[in-house]
Formats: sequence, structure tokens, C-alpha cells
Amino acid sequence: VAGLNSGFTPLIKADRLGSELGLKELYLKDESVNYPSLSYKDRVVSVAATRAVELGFRVFACASTGNLGNSVSAHAAKLGLECYVFIPNSLEPGKILGTTIANAHVIAIDGTYDDVNRLCTQMADRNGWAFANINMRSYYAEGAKTFAFEVAEQLGWVFPRHVVSPVAGGTLLPRIGRGFRELRQIGLVDANLPKIHAAQAAGCAPVVRALENGDEFPEPVKPDTIAKSIAIGNPADGFQVLETVRGTGGSGAMVSDDQIVDAMKLLARTEGIFTEPAGGTTLAATIALVDQGAIPRDESVVLGITGNGYKTSDAVADRLTTPVQLGRTLKEFERYLESQPTEEVRKTPILNRG
Repeated sequence: VAGLNSGFTPLIKADRLGSELGLKELYLKDESVNYPSLSYKDRVVSVAATRAVELGFRVFACASTGNLGNSVSAHAAKLGLECYVFIPNSLEPGKILGTTIANAHVIAIDGTYDDVNRLCTQMADRNGWAFANINMRSYYAEGAKTFAFEVAEQLGWVFPRHVVSPVAGGTLLPRIGRGFRELRQIGLVDANLPKIHAAQAAGCAPVVRALENGDEFPEPVKPDTIAKSIAIGNPADGFQVLETVRGTGGSGAMVSDDQIVDAMKLLARTEGIFTEPAGGTTLAATIALVDQGAIPRDESVVLGITGNGYKTSDAVADRLTTPVQLGRTLKEFERYLESQPTEEVRKTPILNRG
């Protein structure tokens, strides 16, 4: 295996967040600590990289909205492969650093991700390169099933009742469904399959709109959202996403950028997890689905938190509070503290606190 110890990320019982949302049993599959590049892409790239080496490729490449490029470049560096990463020129700087530091060739294309992907599709066979998400896509996609395998194992070989996943190109969500089905087929789990729900930003929601309209295929859109890692207007596996959501009895929700940021803050405030906007999209969509009754409050739910917020701090920096500026004296701090709303913990001596 050519991977870098990817996968088996924590499945966190989110009691404080669940209490805030009125959910009895809420779990977070925290891919923001995946290895080596802090996103769910590490598990799929591990499989694609392994197969690329087996087939004798010497160049590993991808079309990326950020996370995939980070993972492809890290795996290429470890394996001694030359690496090319193609990105839209509007990508956040924090998403590019993890790729450039690994000495990859980063090519910024004047256009959307869909323009980038189209160009890479034209190049894939011509240059004899292994593109993780194009000519290696069948292997890459298989890696996404490990998300479902791990969730079932971490729950004690049972299925949750609901799973909410963000949707970009559509690789992850259908393979979550397939992974659960395979576990049931081989007899490791004897339970009803989970309902799988799709989460998208309102500024790029071709799948959710297709669900709402009853369409067989998503209609391509031009992305306009802060959730750039899932800003794919023409998802390659969109049909499979629709098929999986409908086949499991799931649903979908699209949420505004403001709702995404609010959800990111809520997750950090209640569980201490700083997610990228894709994770905020998943949480905000879950809140919407609970409010709509699509997810009952007394049923178990797993959310896919697919990436790390430290890569996308620019997207939310101007929406957060700034540090309080004080002088260096204790008196100034005490005056500041007295001006704040009183909390019991502030009046309790440290040694007497529970």
C-alpha cells in the first residue's frame, strides 16, 4: 500500500452539539484530522496512489479545489513521483500552501473547477499521467467506501439511522451507501441501511435542486459560495448521488453562506472542532433537515466533517470577532472583566471549582 497511514479518523459522540440541536444521538466523523493532509481526500488518494504505482505511472496529478491537491502532492512526495495539481485561480491561499510546500507543480487556471476538470480530462490520456480523480477515478472512488466501513466498526458493527454528507463531485456520498450495503451483504451488520442525505451550499447546489425538482440528472450551475472545496457546478457522479439519496429514503438541503459560517462557529463553540466551510455546510444542512422533520430528533445521525478550517481561515476571518485590546496591567483586565455579563464561574475561586 502506498498510503500514508490514512483513515480511521475519530467518530466523536457530539453530546454538547446534540443537546443544542435537540438530537439524542449525534456523531461526527472527523476527517479534519485525517493524515497526511487533514481531509477526507487522504483516504481516496491512498487507494489511487497505490494503484498508480502498481501500474507504473511516474507522474501523479489531479484537478482540485484544494484538499485533493494537498493529498495528491503529499502522496507523490512520499512515493517519489512528479506531481501536477491544477486549480481554479480563485482558490484560497491556505488551500494552496499544503501543495506548494511539497514541491508540486501548481497550475492555476482562469476559470471554475469545472473548467479545470475539463482541461485535465483532455490531458489525462494524452500525457500518460495518473490523474487521481480522472483516469484513476475508479480506484479513487473505492477508497471512499472506507468511510462507511469505519463508521460501522466504530459504532460496534451497527449502522446509524442517518448520515449527512457534503456533495461536491459526488464521489463520497454514493460510496458511503455502497460501503454500508457491502457490510450487510457479507453479514458483518444485520440492520436496515441508513438514510443518506446530501448537503450543499445554496450557491452551488445542482444535486439538491435536482432532488427538489424530481430531475433524473443535476443541471450544471456556476458556483458562487465561500464553500469552495465543494463548489463543483457539474458533479461527475451527480447521477449516483441522486440514485443513492432516493434509494435510501434520504433527502437534501442547501444552505446560505451565512448559515454555513454560523454552523462553523456552532461546531467550534460546542465541540472544539474548527471545520472548513464544507463541514459548516453539512452541519447547517443537518439543522435544516431536522427542522423539516426529515431527520427525527430521536434517531442516530452521523455527520461527515470532511476538512480542516485552518486551511480556509480567509473565508471566515472577516466574520469573526477580533481580539480585545488591553494594556498590560491587572487593573485594566479587571475593569474589562467587570464590564462583561456576569457568569458564576468568574466569581468562584479556582481551587473551589469542580
